[in-house]
Amino acid sequence: MSGHQTVCLRTRTSPHAIYALAAAPAHDSSLNDGSQKLARPLHQRGGAPWVRSRATIYVSGVAGPPHVKIFRVPDCLFCGIAAADIPATIVSANPRTVAFRDINPQAPVHVLVITRDHHANLAELAAAGDGLLADLVAHAHEVAVAEGIAESGYRVVFNTGAESGQTVNHVHAHVLGGRPMTWPPG
Repeated sequence: MSGHQTVCLRTRTSPHAIYALAAAPAHDSSLNDGSQKLARPLHQRGGAPWVRSRATIYVSGVAGPPHVKIFRVPDCLFCGIAAADIPATIVSANPRTVAFRDINPQAPVHVLVITRDHHANLAELAAAGDGLLADLVAHAHEVAVAEGIAESGYRVVFNTGAESGQTVNHVHAHVLGGRPMTWPPG
């Protein structure tokens, strides 16, 4: 058999390295006998120093390189809100996204829509390719309808990177409305 099996690893990350179990051939029973084959660090410099806590990392692959997905990073503010560990004024929620009021509103309506799965920014979310970006945008529109700003107009903003103003490294859409918006923004 030449296929690969999906491997799940729950690990404690450190400033030094994040390791993932190597995807073993399906006929290789080494992962079932208690031993663990470690792959190279997921970050070239030996880890992801901005992640300093427990995470669930899934590594899988049949054709091409393995796909790694981190579902929750407990040190992440928005992961904590999505898990209901950190209080927020929730506007609406569904199995894949959560919408809540911004604590520093820039318009009469200012709601953040986040993914429950951890993706650091819009680029990572788009690369995931599992339809979650479409779900996030659809939820942003549902928020605009529920808040009564869909007819008059609203703005959806994604900040990606420090220079754009992204302060929480968890993808989120700002839904803004209830007043005239100016252009250019910023």
